Amino acid sequence: MRGLALLVLLAACARPADPLPPSVPVRNPAAPVASQANASLARFAGDWVVVEGAGLRPGARLRIDNGLMTVDGRPQPLSDEGTGRFRLSGDPLWVHWLDADNRTAALGSPNGGRVWIMDRNGAPGERLRAAHEILTWYGYDLSQLER
Repeated sequence: MRGLALLVLLAACARPADPLPPSVPVRNPAAPVASQANASLARFAGDWVVVEGAGLRPGARLRIDNGLMTVDGRPQPLSDEGTGRFRLSGDPLWVHWLDADNRTAALGSPNGGRVWIMDRNGAPGERLRAAHEILTWYGYDLSQLER
């Protein structure tokens, strides 16, 4: 009995384990991938909310302004390489889809390390389905996205 109590006490003090990385890539490297050529940093300026993601949690607040992407208050350098291709803290980040009114976007790293869907107000409505379709086409495994 005392041993069980000690075990429960030790378990309560233990730090939760870090989540394991996905066992499969977020994106199939054999699938075609592209960026949206007319997507520029100017179209992304302002505030966003992550709706679904792998590599960024849903509900994360983003602000894009003056060469920075601020994620939940933490600024990171963001540069525009043209044709819908950015660098976030030196890593490639591609715009896979941005709706015509700059309200909802799907971004990811072409190597499959991360992907997320973001929206200006956090409620993309029917645009979420469009984002899912393009990400599926580009080989992303949507079952790995947190919702």
